[in-house]
Amino acid sequence: MNIVLTPILLVGIIQIEAFTTSKSNPSVVHGSFTTYQHSATRSPNWPSLRKLPPGRVLKPLKSTSDGILLNPRSTITPEGFGFSCPAARILSEAERLNGFHKASDKDGVLAVMDAITGNTQQDAALVFDDNDNLVGLFTETDYIKFSTTRIKASQNEEESASYLVAPVKDYVTPASNLIAIGPEETAGVAIALMQDSNIRHLLVAAPVTPNHRLKGDASEIMGVINLQDVMKVVQKDERLSFVSLAEKYPSIRDRFESMRDEMRDTANNLANTPEKAKQDIVAVASSVLLIGAFVAFLSQSAWLHDHSEIAMIAIFIMGYVGIIFEEVLEFNKAGIALLMSTGLWVTYADFFQSEGLASEEVLRQLGEQLAEVSDICFFLLAASTIVEVVDLHQGFKVVTNQIKTTSKKQLFWTIGFITFFLSAILNNLTVTIVMISLLRKLVPRDDERLLFGAMVVVAANAGGVWTPIGDVTTTMLWINNQLSTVPTITELFLPSFVCLVGSLAFLVNQVEEDESMENAALPEASPLSARGKLVFWSGIGSLLAVPVFSELTGLPPYLAMLTGLGCMWTLTDVIHLADEEEGLKVPAALERLDTSGILFFLGILMSIGVLDKSGLLKELAVYLSETLPSLDIIATVIGIASALIDNVPLVAATMGMYDLADYGTDDRLWQLIALCAGTGGSILVIGSASGVALMGLEKVDFLWYAKKVSIGATLGYFAGIATYLLQSAIISGDMMGALPF
Repeated sequence: MNIVLTPILLVGIIQIEAFTTSKSNPSVVHGSFTTYQHSATRSPNWPSLRKLPPGRVLKPLKSTSDGILLNPRSTITPEGFGFSCPAARILSEAERLNGFHKASDKDGVLAVMDAITGNTQQDAALVFDDNDNLVGLFTETDYIKFSTTRIKASQNEEESASYLVAPVKDYVTPASNLIAIGPEETAGVAIALMQDSNIRHLLVAAPVTPNHRLKGDASEIMGVINLQDVMKVVQKDERLSFVSLAEKYPSIRDRFESMRDEMRDTANNLANTPEKAKQDIVAVASSVLLIGAFVAFLSQSAWLHDHSEIAMIAIFIMGYVGIIFEEVLEFNKAGIALLMSTGLWVTYADFFQSEGLASEEVLRQLGEQLAEVSDICFFLLAASTIVEVVDLHQGFKVVTNQIKTTSKKQLFWTIGFITFFLSAILNNLTVTIVMISLLRKLVPRDDERLLFGAMVVVAANAGGVWTPIGDVTTTMLWINNQLSTVPTITELFLPSFVCLVGSLAFLVNQVEEDESMENAALPEASPLSARGKLVFWSGIGSLLAVPVFSELTGLPPYLAMLTGLGCMWTLTDVIHLADEEEGLKVPAALERLDTSGILFFLGILMSIGVLDKSGLLKELAVYLSETLPSLDIIATVIGIASALIDNVPLVAATMGMYDLADYGTDDRLWQLIALCAGTGGSILVIGSASGVALMGLEKVDFLWYAKKVSIGATLGYFAGIATYLLQSAIISGDMMGALPF
């Protein structure tokens, strides 16, 4: 039970006497227990409260067109407040400017609707003609009537479309039918008018007729208020009044405390569930861990000085577990990664071979690591923004409009190949979202669309491997000079393609041909505007120019990507120079970015960096090299692990384990890690960002994916590795090099 309803619940507590008003007194309240006759000249000071005579009982309130007038002795709010609040104050405290969008009678219905639905301050439009005369009011209710008319009158899609550009003047509530209220009239009058007329909006104007209509040009419109505006002011005033009332009548406070106790009991019963118990356990355990860590750091524990390596490993493992079980613990992995990063750096700086304060060497290492990580974060930020700008302009229609087949198996292969090549230049997550949105139009049956969606995940992960700007793990290796552009494309394309074909060849056998797609009312391809095409090709050009820019100038890739973003920003500003709408420009795209994802990369890479600086990753690399027979098997194991564990920290850890001086740029180890980490994430649905997106968009179950898709993804994974090893052996002329040992 919400505390804001408390004043209204007090109707059953406060003894009041009501009597019906006459038509001569319009200052009333409809369906309430308080009302006043407002005087604009009277000072709104809080009056003293008189004790009511005993024996008074609450009589039923009767509804009339004018509402109900209650005995002033029974009120709990002062005159000019609560239900006697004047309309002028309601309009002011609503904080929605004048409450309406001013539209021309020639504006289209959709344009006006966009203006009032996309604006939190103006939820209605007043429509004026060229002479600034009021034509009428347009709200969501009028749009519903418009849509109903369009559906009934349209015989085909063309006629229906013609309605969408119709002028708004044909569908407004005419000015002669609008209900208006004077600025001095009360909230009670406003509520009564809204209820009796079955409306949600009132014009505030002066003067108005006795039957609450505008007086033509003589009426000056001050604004528009809605029911929410009225009740917001009324409830706020009554909550404040209750505090004063409770101080004067202790018995009311006692009953109120009883009511609060009942509310606590209800809340306690609602919290007594296994789900709430799990949340409480997680909250308590997390609090204990954080407090314990904080106390240990502040106390300069001797144990931390003596066992700093164990402490760092423990912090990393706990953080990693929190990231893996993000959905179970209901913690955002970005927050966990940032906390893990901070904990590791503090432990390293203050306890790892340290006297308690960060040394100059540690600060230098921190600066170097932050510079390296910033390269990747700025690269991802700029690339994601460019893709969002293209998506805002529906640029991907250039590709999706070409899909016309009605054969399910042909569609399966077509979508797979399109996804594979798109993800090579766009990030996997965006491509997955775009293709699944398309599949919702192309594949009508939900159960079949799940398999198509799983295929998109496999194709997106395979396609992102073979270019430096595709999958984020390949990008990380490229930015840190483990990979270069041309060898990555030429030597990883074929293994990635074989991985795709191998997986899809297995999965396509589960697709059953029938007439469902032929009988489905698939949407016709709508043409893309010239602006959309310009933005699409400019965006693609900006992304493709990044490796060229880097190779020609020798400057880091993030600078090339930021340059591309600057070009796209300027382009969209120019083509929308005359537009008032800001929704198609770069700032709107920035609002849609997954900022938490970029902060996750920051936290993970900073954590891996400190483990590298401490030498712990080197020790792990030595252990793996001594335990496993070859680096090929190590890369394969890392790929399988990426099916369970996020591939970003896996690859970041590998980058720190093996020195670039020992394994140079484009070494077989780095190429295999890029291939395995990218394609291995398809084995399980939780192994990649694309898979997680599929789970959210299509509600794919973990076990369903494991049963239907994992075998095919695994076959493709090992087929891709075998292809790479064979290709590498052929290029080097050493056929024995194809063996992974």
